[in-house]
Amino acid sequence: MRLLLVGRGRMGRLIESLAGGYGAEVAFVLDRASNPKGAGVTAERCRGIDVAIDFSTAEATLDSLPQLAAHGVSLVVGTTGWLAREAELRDAVARAGVGAVVAANFSLGANVLEALAESAGRLLTGADSYGAFIHEAHHSAKKDAPSGTALTLRKAVERGGFPRAIDVSSTRAGFIPGTHTVGFDAQAETLALTHTVRDRATFAHGALAAARWVQGRKGWFTMRDVLGLTG
Repeated sequence: MRLLLVGRGRMGRLIESLAGGYGAEVAFVLDRASNPKGAGVTAERCRGIDVAIDFSTAEATLDSLPQLAAHGVSLVVGTTGWLAREAELRDAVARAGVGAVVAANFSLGANVLEALAESAGRLLTGADSYGAFIHEAHHSAKKDAPSGTALTLRKAVERGGFPRAIDVSSTRAGFIPGTHTVGFDAQAETLALTHTVRDRATFAHGALAAARWVQGRKGWFTMRDVLGLTG
């Protein structure tokens, strides 16, 4: 499996270091200098590439994803902050006939939390005394708040049928890799589901597993599809 990386930040470097364990090699890396406004995505660079993995920025994703798809490259996208323009990215993937795994969080635990949040929302739909909240904490350099994972968790609770408001809050401090809590509070008790990341390598492992899975598939997928948590 030949990979093209978009972005060489902490996640990009982790993926480079772990790729060999997944039978993959990083053939090319597009960084801010080599890919201004998506100009680094060329037919020559995409030739022979099986999957592009993008952990760059929302702006870089919006510039690069349509071009990568048009060159027939399957995609794994871990950036967030572009939700308002999701429809155009989905359209680019559909028109190109490639596969894309798009997720705010690539860890197994976070995706299990999403499934549990949906179930809890469904189970507490008729419990009018319960209010819901989501809190997430990340390192001080993370730009978007709330995180993409927090927004995904809110959608999961709503998808379960929870009809009341869901308060979402964020903390940005220090070097926190990522903590997400989905909570339901009533007068006499609180139910809280929490996922805490201790090592960012879990995201890299998930992204590489997704890259291996998406080859030969067409359509827009999430990490829940990769992990078999759908349905």
